[in-house]
Amino acid sequence: MATVEDDDSTTESAAQRSESALPTWFGVDRLVLVVAGIAAFALFARFLFLGERIAHWDEGRVGWWILQYVHTGDYAYRAIIHGPFYHHVNGVLFSVFGATDFWMRAVVALLGGLTPLAALGLRHRLQDIEVALLALFLTANPLLLYYSRFMRGDPIVAFFMFGAVVAFVRLIDFQQARYLFLGVAGVALALTAKENALIYPVTWIGALVLLLDHRLFLARDGERAWTTICKERVVGLIYGLWNWAHWILLATLEFFAIIVFFYGPRDGDPGDVGLYNAIGQGDLGMFVTVVDRAIVGSWKEFYGLWIDGGMSDHAYIPYLGDLAETLGYGALALVVFAVIGFVVDRYSGERPRDLVAFSFYCGFVSVLGYPIVTDIQAPWAALHAVVPLAIPAAVGLGLVLRWGRDALAEDDPVGMGAAAVVVIVAVSFVVGMGVYGVYLAPQAQEGENAMVQYAQPGDDLRPALDSMEMAAAANEGTDVLLYGDFFVDGGTNATTDFVYDGYPRDSQLVPKDERGVTLAPACADWFNALPLPWYFNKSGANVSCADSSFELEDAAESEPPVVIVRAHDENDEDDQENEEAQARAQFPEYWTATYELRTYGTETVFLIHPDYVGEVNASATPPE
Repeated sequence: MATVEDDDSTTESAAQRSESALPTWFGVDRLVLVVAGIAAFALFARFLFLGERIAHWDEGRVGWWILQYVHTGDYAYRAIIHGPFYHHVNGVLFSVFGATDFWMRAVVALLGGLTPLAALGLRHRLQDIEVALLALFLTANPLLLYYSRFMRGDPIVAFFMFGAVVAFVRLIDFQQARYLFLGVAGVALALTAKENALIYPVTWIGALVLLLDHRLFLARDGERAWTTICKERVVGLIYGLWNWAHWILLATLEFFAIIVFFYGPRDGDPGDVGLYNAIGQGDLGMFVTVVDRAIVGSWKEFYGLWIDGGMSDHAYIPYLGDLAETLGYGALALVVFAVIGFVVDRYSGERPRDLVAFSFYCGFVSVLGYPIVTDIQAPWAALHAVVPLAIPAAVGLGLVLRWGRDALAEDDPVGMGAAAVVVIVAVSFVVGMGVYGVYLAPQAQEGENAMVQYAQPGDDLRPALDSMEMAAAANEGTDVLLYGDFFVDGGTNATTDFVYDGYPRDSQLVPKDERGVTLAPACADWFNALPLPWYFNKSGANVSCADSSFELEDAAESEPPVVIVRAHDENDEDDQENEEAQARAQFPEYWTATYELRTYGTETVFLIHPDYVGEVNASATPPE
């Protein structure tokens, strides 16, 4: 695509028609109305019950850091929690609308709902039915739908990079600079969400090499040698880049402006290194430091952890199998139609379409490549394959529909029946998986929903969290007491200053005597407790810890409204001390409720003071 031109004028003429298409229905192109209607449904599906699912471990972790940024004004790039997109965007939303599970996910839901509109940008390369089906796949695919309702960088990357591809395709076909700036903005914004956006240009280049091979293969029976063809392509590319040098320079400035704005450190202390401090004070030296931290410093942080830190040192086959299971559960119909679309488009007709082949290559390589680079087995990695595969999938389903239409015209009952069965089965699969996996069981326990990642709480903690919020609003003193080895590590505060000279306090680039970050509540085993710290923070709950039965007895004197302890496992040799029984004995009048903090293996008991049970906690069990 990006470096390969079509030899005939079909694409050019179609592109011209697309750019100058006249209104055909109520003053608007009918295809635009269809895709707009699909996008409206996509938005509805993504915002429906958006705040109902309990925050995933990772959502809770990043949400806590965003709230710290809102409270302190301190931000510096931490590679372990990926890009700063959500910090700055959700920071504004939290400040205006409040910190909730709904507003946490509102931006990704909005982008996911608008992404189907990008299909219109490819109408000059695809047939109208294929454009509509592409928008439909981007709307209704269960995996895309689930993670369009999840505060995670991967869907943001997938959506922005899809938009960038559309913009670059139109840049090639229409030679208009606006598409260059749109595409570069998409790439830059994707990089602000998560660093794996760097993988996309690699897959694009590989796919373009294969498209060049297409050209050489088609020309094998011609009079010109393959070396001549390659030379013409290279010369044409160099000539084109030279003619566009001024636009490329401006686009490069645009790219780094976006990177610096998002990755640049912030500091609530006016005297310390921060983007707003530098601009507000007109301090050129500080601004240069900010640019250095945003570009060089961020790269060092990223490289030290994700490239040189051994985060992806794991066996390949289990990760590939996990990704395949995710695709089979959440995108089987799309994958099957993508294979059909690619094969039929490639081996029928005069020549394969570049866009279809390019997209299939990108999706296929992502399936094989992501198990290498990802650090955990996570369903969201499949998004990077599903989005590009949606294009050949639209072509494949379009072929099936045309076969059915032709069978109807020819009065062929067998052909009509076969096409109808394929479509009905595919639609049933998509609707069934979407309704069940996204709305009925979005936090299912182990084995119930392959789209759910392990660190998603397997139960609905909302009743207990409602009691906690009631306590935080009405109680004085300790609102929540954490008890036991699993939730308590006895830590103390290190520092409440999160940034040092434009670097995060826990960075290896910070002097050792200046390192240290508070993860509140400081006494908690913070990562075991996730996503609870997010709910503690946003509700303003006062959290204390008890690490022994003696501390538990002392804490009981103040009658904390909510006590949280790991459920006792008799089969666990390391869980010999029955901390659950100790907590129940210490608070005999409390109601209890047990929940899974992960999909399995983390049963947690909430003991709730009778004054804070109320109607909102009907799931709790009264004392015996």
